[in-house]
Amino acid sequence: MTNGNGNGAQADAAAPSINAMVQYIKDFSFENPNAPRSLGPQDKAPNISIQVNVNARQIAEADFEVNILLEGSAVSDSNTLFKFDLDYAGLFRLNNISPSDAHPVVMIECPRLLFPFARQIVAEAVRSGGFPPLYIDPIDFAALYRQRLSEVAASGEAPTLAT
Repeated sequence: MTNGNGNGAQADAAAPSINAMVQYIKDFSFENPNAPRSLGPQDKAPNISIQVNVNARQIAEADFEVNILLEGSAVSDSNTLFKFDLDYAGLFRLNNISPSDAHPVVMIECPRLLFPFARQIVAEAVRSGGFPPLYIDPIDFAALYRQRLSEVAASGEAPTLAT
């Protein structure tokens, strides 16, 4: 839409945007160490543990590689039912985003865009391992970012592209 004076295209070109250039699995592992014993009926629900980390690195002036690292396991009594490690990444281009805003955009919005795909990979791997699919609850990347910033402030370090 134009604004009547012919500057609509220029305004759109100056609007902040994030472009996902490509998404990919960097590393993935799924283990089912006690199969076939672990695939039988269980007396109680397993204890499921999940760890989430976000890392990023600048590739070019406006391009950032962002990684979501998901590690998880399911344990019943003292037996491991399954374990997984996923390093899922994407290359993002930030357009018309100020340098002061780039850090939260890279560490919050980019992982938010990647997460549904990483979640589906984990769910399918767990299902293919003989278990019901594990759908990881949505992750509040803004809360993770704020938590990491407070940890960094308490330690006196400078913020980096990792949480």
